[in-house]
Amino acid sequence: MSKKKDTLDAAILDRLYDVLCSRKDADPSQSYTAKMFGKGITKIAQKVGEEGVETALAAVAESRESLLAESADLLYMLLLLWAAKDVKPKEVYAILDERFGKSGIREADNGNGKHKSKSKDIRGDK
Repeated sequence: MSKKKDTLDAAILDRLYDVLCSRKDADPSQSYTAKMFGKGITKIAQKVGEEGVETALAAVAESRESLLAESADLLYMLLLLWAAKDVKPKEVYAILDERFGKSGIREADNGNGKHKSKSKDIRGDK
């Protein structure tokens, strides 16, 4: 199932999402993913939070290899959360595409001073 390292790209996320969705009705004793679906959205969301913290900690205090492994765990749990909530990756990609190239520091005067928008600058050049 795995490809050569030089041909890997973000399409792996779509393939993983499809596998996760296919495990919704699998036997929890045979599939960790099915077991997590069985525990419900609250537990899955908690795991996303835990993996996010572990990823951040790996970035500042551990090796590059630890950061890579924790990042993979975080992406897995995030995709599991999307699958549990019937959020399709393309829906998220569409939002990222919409935001691409927009400044994340748009400021608007709301009469009480200025505030930043929640939009993230994802161009990578600022």
